[in-house]
Amino acid sequence: MAIDDPAQGTDTSDRTPDATPTTPDPAPTTPAPAPTSPWGALRPLVLRLHFYAGLLIAPLLLVAATTGLLYSLSYQAEKVIYRHELRAPVGDRTVPLSDQLDAARAAHPEGTVTSVRLPSEEGATTRVLMSTPDSEEFKSLAVFVDPYTAEVRGALTSYGSSGALPVRTWLSEVHRHLQLGEPGRVYSELAASWLWVVALGGLLLWVGRKRASKRALVVPERGATGRRRTLSLHGSLGMVAVTGLVLLSATGLTWSAYAGENITAIKDQLGSATPVVSAALDSGADAGTGAGTGGGHEGHESMPGMEGMEGMEGVHGKGGTDIGVDLAVVAARQAGLDGPIAVTLPTEGTGYVVAQTDNQFPVRLDSVSVDPAGGMIMDELRFADHPVLAQLTRVGIDAHMGLFLGLANQLLLAALALALILLIVWGYRMWWLRRPTKERRLSAGRPMARGAWRKVPLRLLLPLGVAAALIGWFLPLLGISLLVFLALDAALGLRTRARAART
Repeated sequence: MAIDDPAQGTDTSDRTPDATPTTPDPAPTTPAPAPTSPWGALRPLVLRLHFYAGLLIAPLLLVAATTGLLYSLSYQAEKVIYRHELRAPVGDRTVPLSDQLDAARAAHPEGTVTSVRLPSEEGATTRVLMSTPDSEEFKSLAVFVDPYTAEVRGALTSYGSSGALPVRTWLSEVHRHLQLGEPGRVYSELAASWLWVVALGGLLLWVGRKRASKRALVVPERGATGRRRTLSLHGSLGMVAVTGLVLLSATGLTWSAYAGENITAIKDQLGSATPVVSAALDSGADAGTGAGTGGGHEGHESMPGMEGMEGMEGVHGKGGTDIGVDLAVVAARQAGLDGPIAVTLPTEGTGYVVAQTDNQFPVRLDSVSVDPAGGMIMDELRFADHPVLAQLTRVGIDAHMGLFLGLANQLLLAALALALILLIVWGYRMWWLRRPTKERRLSAGRPMARGAWRKVPLRLLLPLGVAAALIGWFLPLLGISLLVFLALDAALGLRTRARAART
């Protein structure tokens, strides 16, 4: 997204950037008439903001778009690069899940099993996640086990709830913070904070231009050359991509450092925080009953087929009993959790947590907690029961990550990232082509003249100022950078006036 034409009105000529008038225009004898419409008054202000944002923020957007493009393609790259770990020859039957966990523990005794992801299709491996002494935050050691033979096929570092493997993890970290850790998150939040501003500003400027037909909004002008052709390509592509770019900006801000905190606070105040299934054991209940405290499901009987299993040896259940991970999966399946699932193993005072992991539409993201002593469902949480805002946040984040619609989602993200790259390149090209003369090759295009805000009626300027202040508070990096732009622009204006006074 970048720099639009500073000229007012229609773009009826195809003037080249090298054209230098031989005769200056006569000085106006009367002041220019005031704009007759709100858009006529606002257009110079929007144009100047679009110019500066496109010029100064576009490098950050270019980095985010390039890394985002590579990230969207990394899902398919993982399937090729890590095929040996992810796939296994299909056998006649699978071995018990507990045996697979034992195989993972034997191969990596330094790790502690925290959860396990069951294969979602034939030929896929079981992914056993382990914490190790040198595990970084949000990262686990993923041990891949053949579900038909319990053979360990390899181990890789896994990141986050999406289970990103090293290639996708590296690209994700570059996209999120340039491998600089928390300080680097400023870059991505600045890019996300300004993306919607630049996109909507460009939309207003493009729609506000006079044209012969509405078809020209999305179809580049035929026969145009030079800067006019670049502007036509820039505007038409921006018109097509603007909705996707605004959604990318909004979803990206949900997990940003500063704006993300404000979004979370508002969700909490609206009672739309994402709920979590309760896995806490009821310490006051009898050890053999497995009575739980979560969600009003006390009194459920042990699942069919589990009678007589209360005395199994274990270390996590109350009274030293544990039905085992296999029967915990059986309990979850009977509670309605079909499709791909992940099982979080019990810790002291908690039970098993079994959760669906199907992020693709239609999503299956229900979860239950299982008492390790008797296999009773202690609590259940259905995705349909989540607050609407929490559901939208979940879907938005998954769509931003390329999970919601699978391959189609990833291709759409790649197309949006490529579109943003082209918009930035064309924007900078227009800026370069607007240099004043052919002889001044090192010069560059200038923004709209200063003082555009003075021409905006007070009835529009005051609401705009209030809205800008509220948005700047809600998106702190946007507000701070906007103040920096204004200070820089004021300093340049003072220097220009000082030079004019001396000469």
